[in-house]
Amino acid sequence: MDVVFTRTGERRYGVTVTGPGLTPRGMNPAPGYDDHIPHDLVHYVVEAELKLSAGLYGRAAEGGGSFRLQGDMPGRRERSRLQRRAKKREAHLRRRDHAGSADMARSERLAAVCDAVWRKRRAAAQGVERPPWVVPPEIPAEDRQAVERIVARLDEIAALWSTLNVGDSLTFTWPNATPVR
Repeated sequence: MDVVFTRTGERRYGVTVTGPGLTPRGMNPAPGYDDHIPHDLVHYVVEAELKLSAGLYGRAAEGGGSFRLQGDMPGRRERSRLQRRAKKREAHLRRRDHAGSADMARSERLAAVCDAVWRKRRAAAQGVERPPWVVPPEIPAEDRQAVERIVARLDEIAALWSTLNVGDSLTFTWPNATPVR
């Protein structure tokens, strides 16, 4: 599955997921725009780096997720059928996640931590704030190491995102956290 993050306006972006056997779906506008790195892109990097198969993007790869259908549909009836199928698939994937790995909750928690750590360190590097924020002690040891790796990846991706013009995109192939511009 390809995940495309597109800068759609001066302070807007959209996310599209496409792939073999998947009807193109997306969000436009997507929530949490930021000039440096948008919220859903942080989520993507967390889930890709940790290989969270039941997070937002793992679910999307399996036909679930909260993305809306995009593109031309043969008719209102077909669109409704596909939307019902996606909702049913998402409900199944959500139940499976709650009964097992809890990837979505882990994704939400670590996306918030990684975003905060990245922003604080960025501010400290620019001399705006000292000292840089560190990973909270309640984060498990295996996730603490992952946070450091993810924050380093966010540095790389933010450098790319911040140079995009309106209409430009970064494309990722799930679950790879290295973009193709």
